[in-house]
Amino acid sequence: MRLRDPPPPPPPPSEPRGAPPKTHADNVRTQVSVAYTDAIVRSTGCCGPADKEPGCATAKLAGYTPEQLQDLPAAAVGSSFGCGNPVALSGIGAGETVLDLGSGAGLDLLLAAEKVGPTGRVVGVDMTDAMIARARENTADVPNIEIIKGTIEALPLPDASVDHVISNCVINLSPEKERVFAEISRVLRPGGKISISDVVVSDLPDWIRQVPGVYESCIGGAVSEAEYLFGIRAAGLTDVQVVDRLVYDAEQIGGMVASELGCCVPEELIAQGAQAVAGKVQSVRVVGRKADS
Repeated sequence: MRLRDPPPPPPPPSEPRGAPPKTHADNVRTQVSVAYTDAIVRSTGCCGPADKEPGCATAKLAGYTPEQLQDLPAAAVGSSFGCGNPVALSGIGAGETVLDLGSGAGLDLLLAAEKVGPTGRVVGVDMTDAMIARARENTADVPNIEIIKGTIEALPLPDASVDHVISNCVINLSPEKERVFAEISRVLRPGGKISISDVVVSDLPDWIRQVPGVYESCIGGAVSEAEYLFGIRAAGLTDVQVVDRLVYDAEQIGGMVASELGCCVPEELIAQGAQAVAGKVQSVRVVGRKADS
C-alpha cells in the first residue's frame, strides 16, 4: 500500500539561476511553511496572542487539561496548532530523550520537559524559521530543550538516539510520509516508543482536497487510518495501535480550520466543506514501539 500523494500546490516562484530544481515535495513543504509563518506572525493561533483560557477551541479539542496549560507561556498555548495531546499517558520517564516532530511554538516541548526532568533531554525539529524563533522564546528558561531546524523527512539526528518520538498534527502535512516513518524508526533506540497525535480521513471528497488552504489546515494531506498505520508498521515499528480517537462533527471541523488557518480558506468554503466532511475527519493518537535488538 502506498500513501497517497497530496494535491499539487500552486506553482512556486522561479528559482535563482543555477539552483537545483525543486521537487513536488519541496514545493508542498514551502507551501506549508509559508502558511504557518503567516499564522505564527499573526499570533492568532486558536485564542489570540495572549489568551491562554482553557476553553480555547483547539486546545480543548486537543485534550489538554487546564492544569497542564495554566503555568505555560501564553504564547505557547495561544499559538498551538495541534489536534491532540501526545505527551499525555505517553510513558515518558525521567532522564529520557524525547524528539518532537514539527515542534511548532513549543507547547509539547514544555510538557515533555516536565516529564524528563533536569537529567533528560527534549529536542524539537521544525522547518519554519518563525516557529523556531517563537519556540525558542517560549522555552528559553528550560535548559534541557533544544530546537533544531530541519525537515521531518530527513531528521538531523543520529541513529538510535532518542527514547520517545512525539508529534502533534504534523505528519499529515508531509508529502512524503513513508520517509517520515522511516526516519522515526531510524532515530529510535531499540525499545523506543512513539506517541503521535494526527488527523486521518475517510472518503474525503476530491474537491475538498483542492480547496486552497485545506492542505495546510491538516485535512487535505491526511490519509486514511489504515494507510497511516500501514506506513508506521512498514517502517519496522511494532505494537502499533490507536488508543484515542475523536471524530469531528461539522461545527468542530469548521472551528478547527477557521482557528488554525482561517485566513487561507474562504469563509463560505469553510462552512460548505465542514458539512461535506463531517464524520470523515478524525483526530487519533497512535502508539507503537521499535523492537528490542
